[in-house]
Order: sequence, then structure tokens, then C-alpha cells
Amino acid sequence: MTYQVRDPRTGLLERELRPPSPAELAETAAGLRAAQPAWAALTAEARAAALLAWRKEISAAESILVSALTADTGRYAESVMEVRSVLGMLERWAGQAPKLLATSPGPATTVPGVEVCQSLVPYQLTGVISPWNFPLLLGLIDAIPALAAGSAVIVKPSEVTPRFIGPVMDTVQRVPLLAKTLAIVEGDGATGAELIELVDVLAFTGSVPTGRAVGAAAAEAFIPAFLELGGKDPAIVLAGSDLERASSAILWGATANAGQSCLSIERVYVEEPAYERFVDLLTAKAERLRLARPGPADGQIGPLIDPAQALIIERHLADAFAKGAVARCGGAVETLDGGLWCKPTVLIEVDHGMLVMTEETFGPIVPVMPASDARHAVELANDSAFGLSAAVFGPDLEAARTVAARLQAGAVSVNDAALTAFVHEGTKNSFKLSGLGGSRMGPASLFRFVRHQAHLVNRSPAHAPWWH
Repeated sequence: MTYQVRDPRTGLLERELRPPSPAELAETAAGLRAAQPAWAALTAEARAAALLAWRKEISAAESILVSALTADTGRYAESVMEVRSVLGMLERWAGQAPKLLATSPGPATTVPGVEVCQSLVPYQLTGVISPWNFPLLLGLIDAIPALAAGSAVIVKPSEVTPRFIGPVMDTVQRVPLLAKTLAIVEGDGATGAELIELVDVLAFTGSVPTGRAVGAAAAEAFIPAFLELGGKDPAIVLAGSDLERASSAILWGATANAGQSCLSIERVYVEEPAYERFVDLLTAKAERLRLARPGPADGQIGPLIDPAQALIIERHLADAFAKGAVARCGGAVETLDGGLWCKPTVLIEVDHGMLVMTEETFGPIVPVMPASDARHAVELANDSAFGLSAAVFGPDLEAARTVAARLQAGAVSVNDAALTAFVHEGTKNSFKLSGLGGSRMGPASLFRFVRHQAHLVNRSPAHAPWWH
């Protein structure tokens, strides 16, 4: 069975996917393994210099990469943001990795004359399986620290958005040190399954059902897997908050990339005194957003990238309306010029008996529910199988952070929404079904791709059993 690559703006099938054969994939992995010892033997500073050289090539090719990403996803502004985010990641890791990887004298031991010297040994080959919503950013968010750590990397992006692979690999080929240690290949789920058998550590971003399967396959292969999975991110708005600020931030957090992000705001709980005013503001602002038609830069809301996800959005909306939800604006998936689109949708009269409040929707849908007080809002926010991130708006910082500390989520934006899309310095873990493994954010991200080795050095002038 072949997979047809689709244009999300027109619905037209453009070409067949071009995955490597199992033998070709194995050959690519073997080549990366052969090159990795020389890459790991470089100083961390030399690897950082190679990453900065790559940054220069990506910057020079920015317009080409943006065009490829726009063709992949149908949206423009977020494509520009992706390229610039990658430039920032390369600069950040080139600056931080040498300091983080520097070894220091080990701790004293309880054994006289014996000391510990620590060493960091990178995994030889890192595998990355990434999704379609941010093809470049999520394809490289794990690859870059893995490279900085000394690992070779093979990336398998989603079959839905493969057009960016050629242009980004052109930039890689212009950096000789990287050309032998980084590969990005087309492929679908079958290629991803084959990849797991060929690597030493795996970073996966995607849905919970697929993540469960990937985690099981990695366990069978006896390799560590870092799983960044879905979200159903809540926002809480306390009475006395700046509602103009809260409504603008939440609308952006819910509708950027047409809501096609694991960290999108997908449910909102507002203390009752602020509820009506907040909904009115949110609705008025949502109605001013336009679909990005006829061109990708002509509006704020791009198309739905994957038809399979559009079906989920339609199912969630139908379920909500059948159970009494009311759309203040939007409320439908439309087919326009062959593409699938959804205007920003504000839903009221919602509850946790609806799919739109409990399952990941991945669209520009903003259900808003009143809460009797802050405690009630926290209970509703935590009533979820997910725990990726969240947002809190309060009348003052202390009130907002008090609520933030009670939320079961890895990253909480305070007086803003979806900050984790831009701020990658904060170490966080995914809670509940939203993920498993070490943090992909903060300095800890780098250490997912190395193993700690201890050299136990006996400096005594003559050997004697330590217990004498």
C-alpha cells in the first residue's frame, strides 16, 4: 500500500511517499553508526561550531524552508516561526552544551584512596519520530541536543508533511561534519517501526495511542524511549484577572496553527463573576480572525493539515451539539477549494460529559465552562487523562501561582498561554498520559542522549583490599 502526499489547501494528491526500503534504511543507519565515533571524539566546542555552521546555512535558506513548510502545512506565519525557532535552538545548544558536558572532579568516596571520575558516553545512534503539525521544529527539537551530546541521529518525520526534508537536508550537506551524522528520511508507520529496531535510543512525538505502541516496541527492542504525547491543555481565569489580556492570550493559544498543537488551549474554566464578560470578549476577538485564504498569508487560521484529524474535530463538535453545547461563533469543518478549514469556534454550555472537554481535539475549538471558585476550576482542570501543560490568569501573581502549583501539568504559563512553544529553558515532565521519560526542555534535555560512566580510580601507592 502506498501513501499519497496531499496538498492541505487544495486536497489534491501530489505524489507518492518515497520511503526507503528496509535494506536502505538499515544501510543509512549503519553509515551513521560508522561516522558517529569520529563525531563523538570531537570536543563539545567543535560540535557546537558545526551546529552554528548549520545555523548559518538554515538562515541562508530560510525562504526555501518556509516555502516547503507552507506547502506541507498550508500555513505561513507558523512556518516562519518554525524556522526561526530552529535557529534559536541551534544557537542555544551551541552555547550551552559545552558547559553542560564539561566534566568536573568526582565525589569523594568512603573508600580510602579511591576517587570517582565521571564520563558521559553518548548513545551511538538516536532515532527521532516526529509528527505533522510542526514538521521542522518537532523533527529537530530532539535531534539538535542529541547531536550536541555526540550522538548520530536519524529522523523519520510524518508521512503527511515530507516536503521539507529535501531542503533541510540540503543545508545539512553543506556542513561536512554533520552530513555523515544526521539523516532525515521519508516514511510512514512501517518505516518508523523499522527504525526502532535500528537505533539505541528513541524520541517520539505524537498521539497517545501511537505512543503506547512505540513505547511497547522500544521496550521489546530494549532501548529507552522518550515519549511526548497528546494534551488537553486547560486554562483557568480567576475573577479579577485582566480579561482583555486573558481573552487575547487564550484565543492565540487555542487557535495558533489552527489549534493543531499538543499544547493548544483546549478547555477554559472561568470563575463565575468573570464568565460572561470573558466569553463576550473571546467571541468578539475570535470572530475577527480570518481564514488564510486565498493565500497562506491572507489570514490567521490555516487549513486542517490531516483529513483524519478533521474527522475527529467533526465528531467532537457533533457530540457536543447533541449534548447541548452552543457555538457562539464558528462550529463547523468546511471544505473550501478542496481544503478542509475550521473557523475559530467558541463553545458554551459544555461539560465533562462531552468529548470536546475530555479528548484531544487538535483544532481551533475553545470550549468555555464556568467554575464556582478557584478550587472548582482546579478540580475541573485536573479531571483529565492528560497533563502536558496549562495556563492560569489571576488578579495578581501570587493568586495565579498558587493555582498553578495545584495543577497536574508539566508546564504552566502564568498570565499567558502556550509559552512552552517558545520558552524551552524550563525543565518539565509530562504528567499522566501526556508523556513518559526525561524532559525535552531545559538543560536536562541534553542528558537524555548520554549515559553516565564512572571511572573508579585507586590512587593508593600499593594495592590492598579496601576493607583492611
